[in-house]
Amino acid sequence: MSVANFVSLSQLNEEQHTLEKAYSLQRADFINAFSFLGKHTINSELAIIRCFVPGAQKVAVRANKQNLAMEQLQDTALFQLVVSNSKVAEPIELNIDYGNCQVQGYLPYSFSSSLDVDAMYLFNQGTLAHAYRHFGAHVITHQGVKGTRFTVWAPNAKAVSVIGDFNHWDASCYPMRFHPASGVWEIFIGEDLSDKNYKYSLLTEHDQRIEKADPFALQMQLPPHTASRVARLPTNPASISPINKFNQAISIYEVHLGSWRRNVEEGNGYLTYQQLAEQLIPYVLDLGFTHIQLMPISEFPFDGSWGYQPVGLYAPTSRFGDINQFAEFIRQIKAAGLGVLIDWVPGHFPNDPHGLAMFDGTHLYEHADKRQGYHPDWNTHIYNYDRAEVRSFLMSNATYWLTEFGIDGLRVDAVASMLYLDYSREEGQWVPNCYGGRENLGAISLLQHINAKVYGENPNIVTIAEESTAWPGVTKPSDQSGLGFGFKWNMGWMNDSLEYMKKDPIYRRHHHNEMTFSLVYAFSENYILPLSHDEVVHGKGSLINKMPGDDWQKFANLRAFYGFMWAHPGKKLLFMGGEFAQYDEWDHDISLDWHLLNEAKHQGVSNLIKALNTLYKTHPSLYQLDNSGEGFDWIDGGNAEQSVFSFIRKSSDQPNVIVICNFTPTVCENFKLGVPKAKGYQLELNTDDIQFGGSGVLVESDVTVLNEENHGFDHSISLTLAPLATYYLVEK
Repeated sequence: MSVANFVSLSQLNEEQHTLEKAYSLQRADFINAFSFLGKHTINSELAIIRCFVPGAQKVAVRANKQNLAMEQLQDTALFQLVVSNSKVAEPIELNIDYGNCQVQGYLPYSFSSSLDVDAMYLFNQGTLAHAYRHFGAHVITHQGVKGTRFTVWAPNAKAVSVIGDFNHWDASCYPMRFHPASGVWEIFIGEDLSDKNYKYSLLTEHDQRIEKADPFALQMQLPPHTASRVARLPTNPASISPINKFNQAISIYEVHLGSWRRNVEEGNGYLTYQQLAEQLIPYVLDLGFTHIQLMPISEFPFDGSWGYQPVGLYAPTSRFGDINQFAEFIRQIKAAGLGVLIDWVPGHFPNDPHGLAMFDGTHLYEHADKRQGYHPDWNTHIYNYDRAEVRSFLMSNATYWLTEFGIDGLRVDAVASMLYLDYSREEGQWVPNCYGGRENLGAISLLQHINAKVYGENPNIVTIAEESTAWPGVTKPSDQSGLGFGFKWNMGWMNDSLEYMKKDPIYRRHHHNEMTFSLVYAFSENYILPLSHDEVVHGKGSLINKMPGDDWQKFANLRAFYGFMWAHPGKKLLFMGGEFAQYDEWDHDISLDWHLLNEAKHQGVSNLIKALNTLYKTHPSLYQLDNSGEGFDWIDGGNAEQSVFSFIRKSSDQPNVIVICNFTPTVCENFKLGVPKAKGYQLELNTDDIQFGGSGVLVESDVTVLNEENHGFDHSISLTLAPLATYYLVEK
């Protein structure tokens, strides 16, 4: 064979090899596009530039104000140009002729990596607390060019491309660079793609093509659409206010934004974030609440999940507006002097095909073993809390809401389901931990780590556990073997007290302990007393319809119960609609029944909530020592026969408040009660008052202290107890 024939054959083989790579790029299964596309040295003098541009008729390299035409390889979208090494500097500009239009842009494969290697190390270690600044889509300036960086963790994918409405959702356009050490894929596109929709197209190890939304997307399309959207982190986040401590008054109004109020003028559609700010904030201020708690606002596909099955954990739901409008909504809440809490859902995620499940074709975010990675109650996946990258993902999400929006705190959903490996499982359906126990050690350590991290960054924030078991030390600091939460929902108080209130007053004397048992453990944790959305759905009935008796008695019972709740140790939480005694169960698809406020009995309950919140905030005795037995004393907790409860709320240096609750529909005249020595007592609340819709039974407003022993006290008072009523008497 001659030398000429050998060279010709070599060139032919090289061209065939290049053609195969072009076809691989076209199929979007090229394993390492950056090793082939872009500028690559041939020898000391020459380099070859390659780009793959589907749909292009001509492509030229822009260098030194000249257009250097590239050669198209046969019928493929691969264009090549051999140039002097020094003639074309990176990043490389291209002129692209599509026939009907010409476009100028940068060759993505001529940029160096913008990945922060140190951050990736922390991500892989499970300690990256602000991963959202590195992952997802971000508009940045790189090598002097303003563009958009995309970064995604998918260690087991064979190839990953970013697709979107900027490249006709074509997976062959932008194959990404793989970093084997971290399992991360990234690409920088020299174009500001703000507000563009995108997804990741992944080729799994089994050659299956899947499309996924970005786990770190800051914004997503309005469901039922499923793409992510390029957005920027909000600027000037609200500051976190020091109004979340256990010795402060905390009264929370829980809201589902989609059904609090609807836009009747626009087909009963959702209010926008701005409309919610204009209507919700003054309403909550007028009622006297200190905080608003939003049910989950992370993007979720199914309305009926109420947000508890999120897919876009970093994206405020687009149902009411974009990320900046959400940030402004939060700013306006904070500017009004209110705290704002959000529901946070790290316990599970749904199996929607565009979500986290089998993200790169493997069980990446969830456990592979269904006994650990599947939740039977909700048909959802459970995070693999032992995986370092999942820990970084969840910890960063917690810091994201607090840091980037100035949200005061997180109410963590379904904590019990995270703590126990056998939660809602029968024998043989769960896997013990390494010590043979039922505790989920990975989840426990993650919760401890998150709480330590967020409190360490800002001690003014608050985390709240919805934890329904007797797990010890939920609100104990994590460095003292506790979980490190600021507060825990008192589910025991809620269940027992509602069971008591459901009973006909004639039978309540047999269930007196249901109202007193909570005081046995009231100071073992920092508690919040919740009357949440969970108590007014799924056939449980509204709060007013849980109450026994005729309509008058129902309202009287509810008013007396609210009085008891606001005086009981623990912070307060009331779900929307409860403040005016809505008759119907909550329905996430419709507005609250606002017309009821035109009726005196419903307006009376609203007036009572205002009065309770005002008195609660005015008298430190009602909140200052909530987590200490020094703030509470029974006067008579054993008067089962009359179904009357009486106790004292105390502070370190302010007047005591005497609380008396009569849970029978009978008037008790000359009712005597032992009290601490005082000049006298002023009746500051009577839930039976006419302004609240009560009967208006005449009672003493200025109560004289008698020198008569009673209930272990040297002094006593005598007064009339109205039917189904709670009194607050403030020491003069």
